[in-house]
Amino acid sequence: MTIEANYQRWVEMPRSVSQITEFEECPYKSWLKRVERIEPRPAAWSTHGTAFHSAAEAFEKSGRELTADEAVNVFQNEYSKGVNRDLGKLNDIDQWMRANRGTAAEDLEDRFAKGAEQTRRYVEYVQDQAPVLWHPDGKPAVELSFMADFGGVKVRGYIDQVLVNRDDTLRVRDLKTGSTKSKFQLWVYGMALNQLHPDEEVTNGDWYLAKTGKVSRPVKMADASEDEITERIVTMDQGVKSGDFPAKPGFGCRFCDVPHGCSFQSRS
Repeated sequence: MTIEANYQRWVEMPRSVSQITEFEECPYKSWLKRVERIEPRPAAWSTHGTAFHSAAEAFEKSGRELTADEAVNVFQNEYSKGVNRDLGKLNDIDQWMRANRGTAAEDLEDRFAKGAEQTRRYVEYVQDQAPVLWHPDGKPAVELSFMADFGGVKVRGYIDQVLVNRDDTLRVRDLKTGSTKSKFQLWVYGMALNQLHPDEEVTNGDWYLAKTGKVSRPVKMADASEDEITERIVTMDQGVKSGDFPAKPGFGCRFCDVPHGCSFQSRS
């Protein structure tokens, strides 16, 4: 597809939380990835997170009948497939992104071991705490898809899990293998769920933190301003449609996955 066609497709497509936050960080990075289609540098942390989510999803959709060893096997298989896929995109591992000290190869090996242990710990957490999954239409609310409207802008996404609180209200949960947490994400998910299921009440959200094997303190939906959340979404959508994509060089450049396509990146 041409750049013009890629841009038009982006203009017309629904938004997502990741699109919105990425655009707010640096509109030009969004342009490079979504319009010029610059291939992002692989990152072991991304494959780690995806494989962990796959293992947790498989465990939950099995009715929690998978053993810890079986769930770990899902993680290891998905991690290996993801690494092999990314090697096909960029065979020089030293060019991969990494968050830890040491080489990228060491990072890959370390995350394989840590992810397996985190998967085992997740199974143990569920077996011990028995969090109650919501079951709309008789199916567990795991990787629950949604399409909602915020100020005339369509927003789509997938909620990792929806749980039932003790008072029968609902809680959205995001599974995190990293340290970055976004209240904005939880609030958007909760508001979207309230839109789509007006007979239910979503009162809070939280994060399952794979690094510690624990759940965060709850984030209250009542603390969010729907007007402010909607304004952020509409502003991002208007920014895309304006055709103006300024670069924002600075500290965030250190974590950019398309620096090889950018002439504005900060070296500081």
